Order: sequence, then structure tokens, then C-alpha cells
Amino acid sequence: MIHLVIDIGNTFTKIAIFNNRDIVESLVYEDFGLTELKEITGRYSIDCSIISSVDRDISDLEECLNTESRYLRFHAGIPTHIKNHYKTPQTLGLDRLAAVIGARSLFPDKNSLVIDAGTCITYDFIDSEANYRGGSISPGLAMRFTAMNANTERLPLIEIDPDYDLYIGTDTKTAILSGVQHGAYKEALGFIEDYNSAYSGLQVILCGGDAKFFDTRLKNSIFADSVKLEPMLVLFGLNEVIHQHNND
Repeated sequence: MIHLVIDIGNTFTKIAIFNNRDIVESLVYEDFGLTELKEITGRYSIDCSIISSVDRDISDLEECLNTESRYLRFHAGIPTHIKNHYKTPQTLGLDRLAAVIGARSLFPDKNSLVIDAGTCITYDFIDSEANYRGGSISPGLAMRFTAMNANTERLPLIEIDPDYDLYIGTDTKTAILSGVQHGAYKEALGFIEDYNSAYSGLQVILCGGDAKFFDTRLKNSIFADSVKLEPMLVLFGLNEVIHQHNND
């Protein structure tokens, strides 16, 4: 069965074509619309499809997919094989929900902490019994740099420097780099330590645009063996929803 999985985020649209649970092709678009969708459906005979969209009218895409495949819209109330304990599931970001479903599918018997390092950095936990407990949301790296520049008179706008990893800055630029980058790393490390102390055999899964930044640093920590970089975790989760929907 060929599955088309589409994740429309704040900045990019990520797409994967699966043959059951194996990825055949993955694509990333800054601008994605009906033209691009028809190009994909022209190359593949799609059996099932799913879209997760952050905040966009996708009626034209849905109309196309309803014609070309068995289409499923991903939403907060969709039946899944996880037990959602979030008190306001209607406000839960769809990318967060898909990511923990993906974590459960890849590590079914693990206590898993998903760190999605994108526009925001989200921390979401699902235990070995498929209970989604919730998590945390904090500003992403770029958001932190932008906020410091926008809310002060003199601090310059600095871009991420993946090679800078000192915790003491020696001028304004490196002090900002230290505060943002080392601060974000220590934040992530602190969350991992908290969950690891409460749940045995913790698996940490990194995804999102800045995932490599955290992967590099965490691979030098005591948790190196527990960390896995999986850039397409959300897409794996959406594909798993198709499988669950077809089999229920």
C-alpha cells in the first residue's frame, strides 16, 4: 500500500511517500500547493493519504486527495492507539501529537521523550504503556535571538552558530550565543535528567529543524546512548495513524 503523508508546518511542508512502513521518498517545500500535490499524485498511485496542517485552509488539497486516494484528515480527536492524558486535547499541537505517535511506533516498549526543536522547542513524553503525559513548550533558538534583539535597545540580532559551544562569552556577540545556545542545551539536558530520574530506560528522540544542534551536544553527554536523531518522526507518526485507521 502506498501512503502519502503531508505535514504542513509554520515554515515548511514536509512530505513522505511510504510503501507500508518504509519511506520511498521524502520532500520538503517552502511553498506547497495544488500544483505540487498533483505532481506527486501523477508520479505515484496513492492508496491512502493524510494531512496535518498547523493553520491553513487545505480544502483544495483535500478535494484532490479525496479523488486520488482514501483520504484522512489528522485532528486532535482522531482515534489512535495512545492514551491521551492532555487536559485540553483540542489545544494540543498536531505536530506534538503526531510526534509521540511516531515515537510509540518506533520504540513501542520504551519510555520516550520527544524533543522537537523547531520554531518552539517542545518536550513531550509517552511512557512504555502508551500513556501520553504531556510536556513543555519553550522558545526555539531563532525565537530567542529575535526576542533579545526586538525587546532591547542595543543587543544585535545574532544568528545560530552551530560551531559555538562555549559557556562563557567574551564580547556581546558571544555572550548572546552562550546565553541562547548553551542555555537551550542546558535546558534540554535538564529535562532529560528529570525524566530519566523518574522513568527507567528513557529513550530521547530528536526532531525539528534544529535537531542536529542538540544531537551534536547531547552525543557528548552521559545520555549519548539514549539519544536518537529522527528528522521525520512526525511523518512516521502520521503514517502510523493511517495503519491504525485501516486496521481498526
